[in-house]
Amino acid sequence: MPPYILAIDQGTTSSRAIVFDSQGVQVAVAQQEFHQYFPKDGWVEHDALEIWDSTISVCCNALEKAGIRAVELAGIGITNQRETTVIWDRATGQPIHHAIVWQDRRTASVCTKLKSDGYEDLVVERTGLLIDPYFSATKVTWLLDNIDGARQRAETGELAFGTVDSWLLWNLTKGQSHFTDATNASRTALFNIHTQDWDEDLLTLFRVPRALLPKVLDSAADFGVTAEEWFGGPVKVAGIAGDQHAALIGQACFEPGMAKSTYGTGCFLMLNTGDKALRSENRLLTTMAYRLDGKPCYAIEGSIFVAGAAMQWLRDGLRLITDASESAGHAEAVGVDNSVYLVPAFTGLGAPHWDPNARGAILGLTRDTGIAEIVTAGLQSVCYQTKDLVRAIRNDGAPLESLRVDGGMAVNDWVMQFLSDILCVTVDRPSVTETTALGAAYLAGLQTGVFESLEQISGMWERERQFQPDMKPALRESLYAGWLDAIERVCNH
Repeated sequence: MPPYILAIDQGTTSSRAIVFDSQGVQVAVAQQEFHQYFPKDGWVEHDALEIWDSTISVCCNALEKAGIRAVELAGIGITNQRETTVIWDRATGQPIHHAIVWQDRRTASVCTKLKSDGYEDLVVERTGLLIDPYFSATKVTWLLDNIDGARQRAETGELAFGTVDSWLLWNLTKGQSHFTDATNASRTALFNIHTQDWDEDLLTLFRVPRALLPKVLDSAADFGVTAEEWFGGPVKVAGIAGDQHAALIGQACFEPGMAKSTYGTGCFLMLNTGDKALRSENRLLTTMAYRLDGKPCYAIEGSIFVAGAAMQWLRDGLRLITDASESAGHAEAVGVDNSVYLVPAFTGLGAPHWDPNARGAILGLTRDTGIAEIVTAGLQSVCYQTKDLVRAIRNDGAPLESLRVDGGMAVNDWVMQFLSDILCVTVDRPSVTETTALGAAYLAGLQTGVFESLEQISGMWERERQFQPDMKPALRESLYAGWLDAIERVCNH
C-alpha cells in the first residue's frame, strides 16, 4: 500500500499542499499566495489559471520536500474555497473570464429581486441556502449574461462550469474528469440536497443550462487519475470536499450533535445533524456535511464574517497592538468582567442576523477605558458571536454538547477559556490544527484503503487541551445581555 496522501488545500488567498503519512501525520507542506482582483466596488475576482499554476507548483514543492515520488502516493484529496465560480471552454481549457469569488457582491440587486418576487422559500426548501450573492448560482448567471456568446456556447455544451475543486480536477486529469462532490454542489444554490441531484426548477429559475454542470459524486470517490506529466506518474484523485466540510471531517465530527468551529479571518461553525436535513428557523444554513457510500450526512452552518480580522484591525487600523499574541496579556490584565463591547460589523453582520447595513461600533466606553479593555473586547466579540450561532442552533432543536476548535485564534488559551465559559460547553482543541487539509487526506485515504473507516479516523483524533466552563451563571447572563444590547444598537442605528 503506498503510504502517503497528498492534500491540496486551495484557499481564498493562497494555495497549499500538504503530504500526510498513513497515520495522518504531516510530512511536508508548501504554500503560495496569489493575486486578488477588485475591478469594482464589491467585486472580487481570481485568475483561475493562476490558481491552477500555484496549485501545481505547491504540489510539486511539497513532494520534493518530502522526497516522495508519484508511485508512493495512495491518492490525492482536494479541499477548496467554496462558491467561487469558474466557467471554461471544454476544447481549450481556457476560462471565459476571471473566477468570481465567494466574497463578490455584484449580483446583490439580482438577489434582492428574486427575494422580492417570492423565490426564497423555494431556494431554502430545495438547497438549505438563502438567496444571496455568496452562492454560485447568480455568479453563473452573470457570466452567461455578460460574456459575449457565453450563453449560447453553454447551451450547446461547449463550456463547463465548476467550483474550484472541479477546475483543479479538470486540469489535473487534462480534461478527462468533470466532477464535483456533494459538499461543493450543495453551495451552488442549484443542487437539491434532498434528491441529491441538480434541481430542474432551480436551473430554470437561475437560467443555467444543465449541459454546463459537473457530475456530482460522493466526497470519497474515484474522481479520476492525474496526467503523468504533473508528478512523473499517474495518481488517483480520491477525495473532494469544500473547506469547512473538510474541517468537520478533519475534526472527526461524525456523530450527530458534534460540532467544529474554525477561527480564521472569519468563523464558521458547523454541526453534524446526521441523516436529517434540519431546516433552520433562525437563518442558519442547512448544508451537506459529507456524502459517503451514497449516504448523505447533513449539517447546520453559521458564518461569522469577522473573527481574527477584528484583531488585525486593532493591530493595523488602530495600532493598539503590534502583534496578535499581545492580546492575551491585555485580556488577562482586564479579566472577563469587561463592560466594553466591540461589535466588528465592518461588512455587516452574518448569521444569524444577516444585516448587510450594520456597521462596527465600540460601546460602553468610560474615562477608565484603555487599550487593554478595547483589545479584550475584540477577543470577547468572537466568543459572543459564536454564542449567537449556538443559541440559534439550539433554538432550531439541534443539541450541541461540545465544540472542537481550530484556526489561528484557537491557540489563544484565554479566548478558548472565555468561549467555554460564555457558551457553557466543553471546548476541545486538537493536536493537529491543519484540520482542513487533514479532512481532504482522510477522504482520499478512505477511498484508497489507507483508512478503513470513520471509526478508525475518530480513534486517530487527539485532544491537545480541553477547556471546561467555570463561570457563574449570573455573570454569563449579564455579560451576554450587554452584548445583545450592543448588537441591537448596531442593527438599529
